[in-house]
Amino acid sequence: MYLSTSRASDIAGATPAPKGPLRAVPGTVFALGLVSLVTDVSAEMVTAVLPLYLMAGLGMSPLAFGALDGLHQGATAVLRLAGGRIADRTRRHKLVAGAGYALSAACKAALLAVATPWSVAAVLAADRTGKGLRTAPRDALISLSVPPGEQGRAFGVHRALDTAGALLGPLAAFGVLWVAVDGYEAVFTVSCCVAVLGVVLLALFVREAPAGPPAPARSRPPQPPVRTLVRLPGLRGLCLTAAVLGLFTVGDAFLYLLLQRRLGLSAAYFPLLPVGTAAVFLLAALPVGRLADRLGRRRVFLGGHVLLLGACLLLMAPVPAGALLVAGVLVPLGLFYAATDGVLMAAAGPLLPAELRTTGLAVLQTAQALARFAGSLLFGAAWTLWGPGPALALAAAGLLLSLAAVAVVGSGHAGNTANT
Repeated sequence: MYLSTSRASDIAGATPAPKGPLRAVPGTVFALGLVSLVTDVSAEMVTAVLPLYLMAGLGMSPLAFGALDGLHQGATAVLRLAGGRIADRTRRHKLVAGAGYALSAACKAALLAVATPWSVAAVLAADRTGKGLRTAPRDALISLSVPPGEQGRAFGVHRALDTAGALLGPLAAFGVLWVAVDGYEAVFTVSCCVAVLGVVLLALFVREAPAGPPAPARSRPPQPPVRTLVRLPGLRGLCLTAAVLGLFTVGDAFLYLLLQRRLGLSAAYFPLLPVGTAAVFLLAALPVGRLADRLGRRRVFLGGHVLLLGACLLLMAPVPAGALLVAGVLVPLGLFYAATDGVLMAAAGPLLPAELRTTGLAVLQTAQALARFAGSLLFGAAWTLWGPGPALALAAAGLLLSLAAVAVVGSGHAGNTANT
């Protein structure tokens, strides 16, 4: 699946990876993929039932849910920067990431003790804090484990394993809801146990990035501030592109709610909708990552947003509710994630020096997260004021205009690095 060089294996500093489809995967990438797989089972169990739990079960309005969905995307932006900065300064990527995973696991247990919409929102904010702390250090560990020319493949392998968990999580939630009388509490309990397992796997099998111990304070050269990172060639353009497109990226929770309305699905079957997206993401993550290494990561990233636009337009089209509509929404959505999630990190990694890799990735993630936070608020407000149809139409129009603007600006830099 991923053919690494002997140099990459030495960089990973880990035991040889399994043979077979995942042969020669760097140990760090494979171990982090397993941690993400288990953690995503836990997270997606909650995410799969959350829209119905909050809007149907606890009576949260679309505007309030849009704010909460935006919180998932952007409220931890400062912590992304803090986590990246701490990891770079201490060179303890694993420790910072582990703290984030542990905090998220604790929040799964806290969901059992809350029962009002905004108390749930507070727990989810803490959970997103954990995600904000861990994401950049984790991606930096992956990026530091492979050569620059194979970043897309490495992130493709990790995202494939990560998405296997996203596939299993909704299935597990569906199974719990099917057999449990009061299914939501049972889902939260199982989710907490699985999250703890992810922390254990991280502690036992993930090794630190091979940067060596921190230099003494007197001899350590001062690191440039975050504003200097944004001036690095190519990184500022990536941040701007991710932010502009993120502002009009409709959250998948809203798309699932709209699709459920069109299909007339019962609450018990709602968790199966993310399964289709995750299955496509799982199958496409590695091939799309390799394609991005060959054709250019920026092109693939923009192509993913074109697919998302197609899914939004299909939801608005007079297509009969059935298999065609389901496939026409879930397949492009899964390809969208395959073409954007790891590909964006792979594009940024080679632009950043190793000692500032985590901070730089955090800057990019923060720009995207803040834009998606604002986008979720706008979409939720439009849904509340005018209804779901006009809200989706406005989002699709904004995404189309943003893609056109980014493509025009990008054409002026066609001579730049092919893989960014």
